[in-house]
Amino acid sequence: MELVEKHRSHNGSQEVYKHFSNTTNCIMQFAVYLPDNSKDCPLLYFLSGITCTEQNFIQKSGFQQFASKNQIAVVVPDTSPRGEGVPDNEDFKLGFGAGFYLNATKEPWSKNYRMYDYITKELPELISDNFQFSNSKIGIFGHSMGGGGAIQFALKNDLYKSVSAFSPICSLYKSTFSKDMFSNYLDNNSDDLDLYDPITLIKNSDKKFESIKIDVGLNDDFLKDLYIDDFIKVCNETGQKLILSKHPGYDHGYYFINSFIEDHINYHANILKM
Repeated sequence: MELVEKHRSHNGSQEVYKHFSNTTNCIMQFAVYLPDNSKDCPLLYFLSGITCTEQNFIQKSGFQQFASKNQIAVVVPDTSPRGEGVPDNEDFKLGFGAGFYLNATKEPWSKNYRMYDYITKELPELISDNFQFSNSKIGIFGHSMGGGGAIQFALKNDLYKSVSAFSPICSLYKSTFSKDMFSNYLDNNSDDLDLYDPITLIKNSDKKFESIKIDVGLNDDFLKDLYIDDFIKVCNETGQKLILSKHPGYDHGYYFINSFIEDHINYHANILKM
């Protein structure tokens, strides 16, 4: 790992690192916030949305003061592989910034776009080897593409004890955000998409969380493309409890996240510190 930047912030340190990933076959960056007393502290992963890097969340959300207050470390990976030789596309819903937190199966994307394995295997090992955070008090949350990603990761991996999302994309089958991804990354293979689709996973998973927290703005331009009401219906049918808040006047962006980030940090802190 190579330290890219480091900033003092709210009785802690906001750092960014880069490293070569054997999973994505390219240089990857991730951010980590370390409270001053970070030994054995709880850890949160935040997954960002389409077009974002690790920088959007750490610069715009204001999470650091609340992570510091609760003595929680926060890791923010990039949203996709990047760099020379890595496939990209002019469409913002495909290529750089649009990894969708899955393992692509179709060439040329399959060589690099393996974000599921990167987030669940390589990155946690890297964090465990280089920091002294808790290896058991771990939660995950995210926004939009990353909100749906957080839900699918949590349902499939015992690593995560808490999960929440801002404006998650809940249906990879119906959302126009994921149409190009489905054909390019997964060759329109439904069996593969079932591995990552939040609604399908809720239907088929035996794993239940005490709750999943979701916040969404009712002035979100993409609200109809998130299929949150479909997700609510499936959760009700399967007995998965939701803590759902719909906020009039708020949109899809970081002003919305900044307004409710304290609630999400506190939510995870209460679960992970039990």
